[in-house]
Amino acid sequence: MVKSKKILTLSVPLVIFLIACYFLFQGLYTDPRKLESTLIGQTVPEFTLQDLYDPDKQHDASIFKGQKLLLNVWATWCPTCYAEHQFLTKLAGQGLYIIGMDYKDNRIKAIKWLTDLKDPYAISLFDKDGMLGLDLGVYGAPETFFIDSKGIIQYRHVGDLNDRNWQDKLSAIFDNME
Repeated sequence: MVKSKKILTLSVPLVIFLIACYFLFQGLYTDPRKLESTLIGQTVPEFTLQDLYDPDKQHDASIFKGQKLLLNVWATWCPTCYAEHQFLTKLAGQGLYIIGMDYKDNRIKAIKWLTDLKDPYAISLFDKDGMLGLDLGVYGAPETFFIDSKGIIQYRHVGDLNDRNWQDKLSAIFDNME
């Protein structure tokens, strides 16, 4: 009886350790660009944020209704956002409606960025504290949400938008939204 109790006492920590190793090992093979969003199929969370250019102007979730669009989360501290910016300008030039959300950033630097690089955004939100980003489940920048005309999030893309991933997959997702 004492021997079986000793085996049980030693085997419980071993089983817990093996289970933990299994989950940690799984994480090594997870593609961070394929992070699932719990908001797919749901409306954009309610919020009130300042306009980037005009702190006296407020925006709410109603800006996401009426036409399909992209919500691009970006920041001046993000080198990948810089690389993505030219492609976003190209998409805006083709008539895509893009709302930008400056995420955890400095307003003055962000305005200079958009002035120097050309502003592709129809509306620029200023999420200084990252609260809307938190509600959306943003891990960092850049991230882009595909939102249909009813304000429902249809897809989330982690990483930059570029010619290759737009042509390979993303344009079809955007084109097939209402």
